[in-house]
Amino acid sequence: MLTIYSISAFKDNYIWAIVENTSKQAIIVDPGDASPALDFLHKNNLGLAAILITHKHSDHSGGVSELISHYPNTPVFAHATENIVGVTNTIAAQDIIHINNFPCDFTVIEIPGHTLGHIAFYSAPYLFCGDTLFGAGCGRVFEGTAEQMLASLKKLSSLPDETLVYCGHEYTVANLQFALHVEPNNIDAQKRLKIAEIDRSHNKPTIPSTMLLEKKTNPFLRCKLQTIIHSVETHCHQNLPTEVDVFRELRAWKNNF
Repeated sequence: MLTIYSISAFKDNYIWAIVENTSKQAIIVDPGDASPALDFLHKNNLGLAAILITHKHSDHSGGVSELISHYPNTPVFAHATENIVGVTNTIAAQDIIHINNFPCDFTVIEIPGHTLGHIAFYSAPYLFCGDTLFGAGCGRVFEGTAEQMLASLKKLSSLPDETLVYCGHEYTVANLQFALHVEPNNIDAQKRLKIAEIDRSHNKPTIPSTMLLEKKTNPFLRCKLQTIIHSVETHCHQNLPTEVDVFRELRAWKNNF
């Protein structure tokens, strides 16, 4: 049986620990900082079975070298183009990752936009998507294009509604505040914000969410809706003929919100 644990790092990062309870082995996802991951492993008397990296940014990969110095021969998986120190297994779209002692395999989904080699790891119902899809938001488009990022989000949103979304940062409250600025009459987003604010007031994670909840409340997954189109066109004072145009302007709006 698997249990997923959040490990807080830096100001608002989440490192994810996928623990196989029988074998007492853990997979660590996106260890930007080794110290909290090591503390978690030692406290719970866990072995380290593998490290999965969604993208190269240091707050997601900076702890790899120290982790593998404590757990030699641990396989480290990342996209070939991300050039991350310590990676032992380079992977690409649709590769299947099998980890010893784990009852599930992970499918690699390429989701460029935030970085060109950004990937997600999916094993139903679990999705580990780094900085591409956030709770009620999406990542900034640093290396890719708006077209790539929108296509990546569509790829993720095509997964089953019950998919559990494990992203890399605790941004949900701020993202929902923006979402309601864009779509103020979205009752689902209003309800979600109230719940998220209560969770955060008790220092509880708002993650994971579900894909269904994201489709109901995340404006970046709703760029085809007339309410979003009208709001974004009003904000930028121009006609936006395509969904990509709407997404591009929406992302620019969020950048300066």
